[in-house]
Parts: sequence; C-alpha cells; structure tokens
Amino acid sequence: MILLTIEGTPSELKQIVGRVADYTFDMDLTWDWPGGVAYYGVSRAFEVTGEQAYLDRMIAWVDEYLEAGLPNWTVNTCAMGHMLLTLYEHTKDKKYEELIFSKIDYLENKALRFGDRVLQHTVSAKNDFPEQCWADTLFMAAYFMLRTGIAFNKKPLIEDALHQFFWHINYLQDENDALWYHGYNHIHKDHMSGIYWARANAWAAYTMSRAAKILPESYLYPPMMHIWSSLRDQLAAIKKLQKDDGLWGTVLDYPEAYGEVSATAGIAAAMVTQGNPLHKKYVRKALDGVLANIADNGRVLNVSGGTAVMNDIAGYLNIDRKWAQGWGQGLALAFLASVLEEKNEQ
Repeated sequence: MILLTIEGTPSELKQIVGRVADYTFDMDLTWDWPGGVAYYGVSRAFEVTGEQAYLDRMIAWVDEYLEAGLPNWTVNTCAMGHMLLTLYEHTKDKKYEELIFSKIDYLENKALRFGDRVLQHTVSAKNDFPEQCWADTLFMAAYFMLRTGIAFNKKPLIEDALHQFFWHINYLQDENDALWYHGYNHIHKDHMSGIYWARANAWAAYTMSRAAKILPESYLYPPMMHIWSSLRDQLAAIKKLQKDDGLWGTVLDYPEAYGEVSATAGIAAAMVTQGNPLHKKYVRKALDGVLANIADNGRVLNVSGGTAVMNDIAGYLNIDRKWAQGWGQGLALAFLASVLEEKNEQ
C-alpha cells in the first residue's frame, strides 16, 4: 500500500492512477453502469494527465464491444455515454456521436418518466422500480445529458438535465439535515427504508459539483441556484460524519457502519471540485483513506457491491465488499484526477 497526503507530488499520484487504470482495463467490464463509471474515471484520468495510452485503450475497448454487440438502453447503460463524450471530443469520430445521441434519444423520448417528467431509475427493459427515483440516475443519465447539451450546444437538453437535478434534490434531500436518501417512491410518497446511503450521497455531490463547474454562464439557469445551495448544505453536513481513517461509513449517520471507499472517493472529489478551502483537511484525510485502500496492483479495496434500495440498515451493511467493482475503480480515478487537476491549476 502507498499512503500519501494531498501534498504528494503529481508524479506519485500519476503512478497510482496508472496502476488503477491498468487494473480497470483488465476487468472485462461490460457495457453497463459498472463499466460506465469505471471508464468515466479513466476518461477523467486521460483528460487530466494527457496519457495517450488511456485514450488508445478506451478506443480499442469500444471497437471490440461494437463488434460483439451492444445492449438495449436503460438509465444505467447510458452511463457509458460519459466515455463516448471524451472519445468524440478527442477524435471527432462520428460513430461516437451517433452512439451518444442514440442514448440521448432514449432518455428524452423513450425512458420511463413520472410526475413532472422525472426519469425513473431503470436497470433493464422491465419496469423494475415503478415511479422510483434514485440518486444513481444523476450520474448515469442527468450528468451525461448535461455534458452532451454543453458539448453540442443544445440548450433544451441542458434544461432537461437541470430539471432532473431539481426534482432529484426535491425528492431525495432531507431539508433538515441536508443528507440524501437513496431512493424515493412516488406512488407511496416515501423514501422506502429512509437510509442515508453513502454512495447515493456521492452520486449527488459529485454530479452537482461537476454541473456547477462545467456549465458556462450557469448563473443564467434558475435550477443552478438550487444545485449550489443543495451541494453547499450537503457537504457541510457530510464533513462532520467522516471517520478517523478518512472514510465515510456506507450508512452515513450510523457510527458502526464500515468505511466505504467508492462513496468516500465520490464525496471527496466533490469537495475538491467545489473548491471550499474549509474542506481541505477533510479531503486530505479522505485521500489518505482512499490510497490506503488501493492495492499495489491497482485494485480498489472495500467497495460495496451493487446495492438496491435495501429494506433496512442491516441490508446495506451486509452487502459484500470483497471484490473489485467498476464503480470503485472509476470513482477512485475521478477523485485522484480531481486532486491532480487542482495541483495543475495551482
């Protein structure tokens, strides 16, 4: 293991990023949300380091998958759109543009919605979770829609993406303590088990921080004021729940919950991106905690497996964390990339 503070050199961090990226490429991830988050992290690593090998290997992976055949689109399979945006930006290959807008067409015109056109979280062609919104959707779909709208100058798409953020905040964030619930059931008008799951908070915090950073003239979009305030209060609440080893528990407000690395990486990356100097000491602790959970071969440790909205705290605590997961690799890369990016900007 390598333990480093935020004062570590960029070359040291780049070496760690390289190991995590190499392990990620060797995982045989499929065209679904684990791969989508993983390759988003690789694409962020490429954008920050300029390492051509990352771009070349992503291109080769997509080419191989196109030959093998793509799945049907769902909210979760749209997560792969993040990498496609990076590939299109740097190659201008029309096949990536076509895939991007195939996903956008699904999200805009075919995906299940409820209430005021809020995206229902879907993981298959079935109606898995009727009229439920999950925090996960912000990463898999809304943030992707926002990035696409910005990249291709499509204001209606930007507005729909921000619309999704607006309603997910309203449905999922508790106004009193500012933490996020994992899911909301519009039929029953409740948060089901009502758990403050850490990775749900990471999806929310990270995507809100990125939305605030990448949208030009964001102050001209009324929903952005909602996002800024939501993120401010969420991170102010989350920082108080950090464990001594720098991690956040998989259930944020349950002291006995184990420290979960993917959530920690996403939350800390949001803090770096938001840029509040009062968060620096929490980021430093989180960096130490995440790096202590990266094996020499680049495997990110202590990442909880795929997690539905569970019935109770025990359900969350009993999710296996033995294996490497695409989202753990990707969020760790996104965090390390954000630290490197900040160093480059200093």
